[in-house]
Amino acid sequence: MIWILAGFVVVIAAVVIGIYNRLVGLRQAVRQGVADIDAQLRQRHDLIPNLVETVKGYAAHESDTLEAVIAARNAAAVGPPSSGSEQQLKSALGNLLALGEAYPDLKASANFQSLQGELADVEDKLAAARRALNAAVARFNAARESFPAVLFAGMLGFAEADFHRLDASEQGTVDQVPRIGF
Repeated sequence: MIWILAGFVVVIAAVVIGIYNRLVGLRQAVRQGVADIDAQLRQRHDLIPNLVETVKGYAAHESDTLEAVIAARNAAAVGPPSSGSEQQLKSALGNLLALGEAYPDLKASANFQSLQGELADVEDKLAAARRALNAAVARFNAARESFPAVLFAGMLGFAEADFHRLDASEQGTVDQVPRIGF
């Protein structure tokens, strides 16, 4: 009888250890997803000064647009990634890139085109990082809420992870056609 009880305790301990190890791995994937988004935002913030300097040479009198981009970039670099500052930065960048339409020499500039391409690439990578984070969160939450993990996850300190969501400043603008104005 003691051997049966000891065997049962060993099996339960092995199950709990397996659940714990799996949840730790999934939680790390969620943390990596958040870090990947931060890295893409940092790369975007690093590209903006180069893009602004390139445009300055062609569109010196468009200082309001350039100052808005710089101010939005500085606010986004300081604030949390989910704040409205990222949406303001995206809007200001749209206005900056629209200057290429107004200045044919700027549009033809290889430097401007290169920076514009890099910025588009960063935006694509940022969207992919957000999708990857949401997938990691879904896997973690599903594993956390499945049986028998649901019996132990709370006791082991595994809280539900949050999906990447649009903040309040972005929710009203997602369904609208972008407006470009100077």
